Amino acid sequence: MNVPRVRFYTKAGCELCEHALAVVLRAQRRIPFDLEQVDITADPELFQRYRYRIPVVEIDGEEVFDLTVREDRLLERLRRRR
Repeated sequence: MNVPRVRFYTKAGCELCEHALAVVLRAQRRIPFDLEQVDITADPELFQRYRYRIPVVEIDGEEVFDLTVREDRLLERLRRRR
C-alpha cells in the first residue's frame, strides 16, 4: 500500500492557511500520509504562482484544493490514492 504524499503551500501569518492546516492534520490522524509544508516566501517562483491562492494542497503532485480545504473531500481523495 502506497502512502499518499501531501504538499501544503503556505506562508507565515496566513489565517486561511492555519485553518486549512488544522483540517489537513485532522485528516492525517484518520488516513496516514506524508505531509510536506512549503513556505512560498522562500522561493520567488512559488510566491508568484501561489501568493493569491494559498493555502494550496497537492496530493501526489496534483493540486486538489486552494483557499479552503474541506475535510470530507480531502478524506475522499486520500482514500482513492491508497
